[in-house]
Amino acid sequence: MDSKNVLIIEDDSAITELLTIHLSDLGCKISAEKNGQNGLTRALAETFELIILDVMLPGLNGMEVCRKIRQSDRQTPILMLTARSEEIDKVMGLETGADDYLTKPFSVREFIARVRVIFRRNEEKARYSSPQSAQITIADLEIDVDKRKVMLRGDRIELSPREFELIVLLASNPGRSYSRKQLLSLVWGYDFEGYEHTVNTHINRLRGKIETDVSNPTYILTTWGIGYRFNEEL
Repeated sequence: MDSKNVLIIEDDSAITELLTIHLSDLGCKISAEKNGQNGLTRALAETFELIILDVMLPGLNGMEVCRKIRQSDRQTPILMLTARSEEIDKVMGLETGADDYLTKPFSVREFIARVRVIFRRNEEKARYSSPQSAQITIADLEIDVDKRKVMLRGDRIELSPREFELIVLLASNPGRSYSRKQLLSLVWGYDFEGYEHTVNTHINRLRGKIETDVSNPTYILTTWGIGYRFNEEL
């Protein structure tokens, strides 16, 4: 595994030290911040291959840090850590833009496994964004993968990072049906069993931005009993 820059935003020094030791064993270069606002500033100013973000932080909580990073259209993977275990907190983390979620206490083995999955997915995404797929034009929809820009009938459509990744995946494979679980794995990067409704929420938001009639969509169709597909007849 090539050396990767990792930012840890965590106010517990013992946890930061533990994660630093094991990430260093993977060849990662570690930076650390204890305060939410300082962590956000650094996340936006520098380039990282992974951000490990605690939810409960002084200054600015982890959910807000994650949201503000994603508002800047950053694609840096975010692994959230929290002492909370309620489902709503996990869903909020995913909706905010986290790539994965670990509840404290967690085993070092599980943490390293999650990190490896994130790094592998990032490498696959880099190959996926090849020059051959840089421009996608279907009917009135134009997608520039490299510039992360979507145009509909000449007007730019503002999409969240997850919405953009969803439309690129679907539009790159018109006619192919993806289950919600497959979309979670391919776009969110991990198997979030039981959180398929997160996909539904993002699909509904995406349809609301690109479809003239969301009740009778033109681009993103529902494959009943399976999931979703991009219209292959356009």
